[in-house]
Amino acid sequence: MDPYLGQEILGQFRIIQRLGQDRMGSVYKAEQPSMDRLVAVKILHTRLASRPDLVTRFKREARAMSRLTHPNTVRVYLYGEMEMGGALYIVMEFLDGPDLMRAMRREGPMDVPRAAKVMIQVCGALEEAHNAAIVHRDLKPENIVLTTQGGIADFPKVLDFGLAKIRDMPQHRVGGPILTQQGMVFGTPEFMSPEQAQGIELDRRTDIYSLGVILYELISGKLPFKVNNPMDFVAHHIKSPPIPIQERAPDRAFGPLTWPVIARALEKDPAKRYQTAVEFASALTTLLDGQNVSQATFSVPPAAPPVSSMSDMTTARMAAVRAAGGAPATAPRVPQQQPVKGDEATELAPGPATARTGPHAPVPAPHTAPHPPVPEAVARAAPVTVAAPAGVSRGVAFLLVAIIGRSSSP
Repeated sequence: MDPYLGQEILGQFRIIQRLGQDRMGSVYKAEQPSMDRLVAVKILHTRLASRPDLVTRFKREARAMSRLTHPNTVRVYLYGEMEMGGALYIVMEFLDGPDLMRAMRREGPMDVPRAAKVMIQVCGALEEAHNAAIVHRDLKPENIVLTTQGGIADFPKVLDFGLAKIRDMPQHRVGGPILTQQGMVFGTPEFMSPEQAQGIELDRRTDIYSLGVILYELISGKLPFKVNNPMDFVAHHIKSPPIPIQERAPDRAFGPLTWPVIARALEKDPAKRYQTAVEFASALTTLLDGQNVSQATFSVPPAAPPVSSMSDMTTARMAAVRAAGGAPATAPRVPQQQPVKGDEATELAPGPATARTGPHAPVPAPHTAPHPPVPEAVARAAPVTVAAPAGVSRGVAFLLVAIIGRSSSP
């Protein structure tokens, strides 16, 4: 019997239902009568509360998420430690909608314009996180939930920053011990960047690669490599060029710009990818009408230089999304925490025998032919439109006009 079901915690939340669990904790649906709203409460498993490393990871996730205010990032209302029992908790926005994996399983692959619209919004959420020195490092369809906000459908929310690394910058210190080290590989194999698969230092561009894999699957129903088991993805990410999407899903129609836009996000060399989420979003606007150059507005904070990140733990991965037309899954997706160098104590998540395999040494990336260049239309994609701040008085406007007129006079 779950000890929290039906209980009131923290003097204001009544637990209604358990939504899911992983090796870190359980997530519950709860009522907050004082605010007349539903919330999601994540509570760390009590048996793990004595593990300082896991406690620190949990606090880091809460702190990272609490800093983010973008409308496409799940909101964190409260986090801390319960007085009774000492269990750690995070109170978050309750999301009513399927994650991308469930949406694909239920509806099949999305059409390109719809998927591009969703991914542009996700790019906005990531840009804010990257500028706050946070790299997600575990982006996958399960961590993007489709909701309806203010009557707007397909409003994505990015969640689960359990693997997020906050860079040690003076204004972004988390405190506590260093949890990971270079040479350790953590994450979900299907969506790892090549550098993440090799356990080397990461920056924001690792998230760009993961978004490229998600978009590929979102519109094709398949992943960019053919494999026999999940761990095969690690080697393919490092050394194999992705299969062009037209070859992977020949029965689906893609505009001429679709593969070049995705292929650049999937470059093995981070320097050849989009360098920021804003840049990727700008390229995605060319896909909004299927094949022609378009323009979209999305909300992002100012750009910042790339940040560094290494890796950490992840949550249990559910069965893979299947090919278009309802074909069965090819392999289960299970997040891997696999040492490449060094050693670190970990706790295995319960699951099938394929969840864990032996160590994988980094595989050097061979020289491969470059992906097709992004067409000139993509390179010249219209810049992101950002709404001008409201509240400028008429007097200020007239003054600006006068100044501009005076500066242009001979």
